[in-house]
Amino acid sequence: MSYTAPPQNITFKGLLFDMDGTIIDSTAAVEKHWHTVGNEIGVDPVVILETSHGRRSIDMLKVLAPEKANWEYVRHMEGLLPKLHGEDAVEIPGARALLDELIAAQAPWAIVTSGTVPLVTGWLDRLELPHPEHLVTAESVENGKPDPACYELGLSRLGLDKAVSGEVLVLEDSPAGIASGKAAGCKVIGVVTSHTLEQVVAAGPDWIVQDLRSVTFVESLPGAVTLQISNALATSGYTSAHL
Repeated sequence: MSYTAPPQNITFKGLLFDMDGTIIDSTAAVEKHWHTVGNEIGVDPVVILETSHGRRSIDMLKVLAPEKANWEYVRHMEGLLPKLHGEDAVEIPGARALLDELIAAQAPWAIVTSGTVPLVTGWLDRLELPHPEHLVTAESVENGKPDPACYELGLSRLGLDKAVSGEVLVLEDSPAGIASGKAAGCKVIGVVTSHTLEQVVAAGPDWIVQDLRSVTFVESLPGAVTLQISNALATSGYTSAHL
């Protein structure tokens, strides 16, 4: 397997971006954060980190520390992360260029994340990245990823319904997020940033790329945006078989 699939130009009705691991990489910051929180709530941080990526903090806390599983605590806790560990986050290569192109072309896109509003807005401000017109956060849905509710809501925020979900692209890095996007009926690009290639392949996205430099803007027409996907993972039966 190698990242050598030929370029493909594909048109979508809208784009739904995950945040952490897709637009930014805050892995180092999150690890420091969960070590602090783990010590505070009396849970081994290693246990938390094994399963936390791509999942809502409140869902983790419901299992590990139910007394802390409330939005007031989670929003406060996550709001501190960009303030205390902002220097540990960087943008995913290609993310800023793609978002800037989409905004300039007035193409339909949204962020759909397992983070809370204070976390998302804190990171976007810290890295001086654009804020989306449409945002789905941890507080927006009853059930987090891998449940499809967040991406179904993302479709709705773009003015689209489930009938056209197969013409919408989800950009994700975590197995839970990939599963969520697929369950919502969307096409999914898996970005190999936070998980191993084997884990991303096992989650079953339609394309796999190393970062967002492989996803470039081509053109935008009313209700449609064309992207080029290049240097995707080339395997027997992969990429083209998923179109």
